[in-house]
Amino acid sequence: MSPEPDAIWLNTSPSLLCFAQPLLCELSRDVTIARWEYSQTQDEASSLDVAILLLDNYLQSINQPVHLIGHSTGGLLGLLYTRRYPKKVKSLTLLAVGADAALDWQAHYYAHLPYLSRQKILNAMVYNLFGYQNEKTVKRLERILEQDKNCSLSPHSLVKRLSVPPAPVPVPFMVCGSTDDMIVEPEALQGWRPFLMEGVDAERLLARDRYWECHKGRHFFHFFHPNLVAEQILDFWQSLHHSDLVFSSLVN
Repeated sequence: MSPEPDAIWLNTSPSLLCFAQPLLCELSRDVTIARWEYSQTQDEASSLDVAILLLDNYLQSINQPVHLIGHSTGGLLGLLYTRRYPKKVKSLTLLAVGADAALDWQAHYYAHLPYLSRQKILNAMVYNLFGYQNEKTVKRLERILEQDKNCSLSPHSLVKRLSVPPAPVPVPFMVCGSTDDMIVEPEALQGWRPFLMEGVDAERLLARDRYWECHKGRHFFHFFHPNLVAEQILDFWQSLHHSDLVFSSLVN
C-alpha cells in the first residue's frame, strides 16, 4: 500500500501541469507529495464549488491533515477549500496568488479582448508570462495558453470576472511570488501582508506565516527556479513540524 501523502499539489489546468513538474520533482525528494487534478471539457461550465466538492471527496480518504499547495487558480481552489474545511489542511502554500486570489492571466486576457484580437493578446501574454522566447517557443506557448483558456477551472469569461477579497487564513499560510510577475504584480502579492500572522500563535504554538518573493521568474517562477522555491517551501513545512514537536513535548 502506498503511504498517505504529506502534501497535495492542486492542478486545475492539464495544459499547465508541465510547468509544475520540476518543482514537484524537487519536493518529492523530501516529502510524499500527491497530485490532485481537475479537468473539464470545453463544453462544461467552470465551477469552483464543484471542484471544492470533488477535492473534499478525495481528502476524506486521507486520515491526516495535509499541506495544500497550488499555483494561480490551483491556489485559489486551495484557499477556498481551506476556508471551508480548515481541519483537513495542515498548511496552505500559494504561488502567484495575489490578495485578490481570483486574479490570473485569463482575467487580463478577457479585459483586453474587446480591444485586441485573440492572437495579439495571446502573443502578448506569452511575453508577460515567460519573457522573450524564440518564435518556435512562442507558438508552442500560445497553443498551451489557448488550451488552458478552453479547458481550465479559471472563473473568468468575456461576460464576467470573479473577484475574491483577501481575508485571514485559518491555517499556517505561505505566500510566494516573483518580483517581475506581470500578472500578479508585487503590489498585489503584498496585499496579503495584513492577513499574515506575525510571530508565533501562543495558543496553537504554530510557527509564523511566510511571505517570500523570488527575484525573477515571472508568473511561472517555480518552473524556472524549482530548487530555490522547493527550498523555501520545505523550510516552511519543517518549521511547522518543529512547532508540532514543541507542542507535543509540552503536553506530555
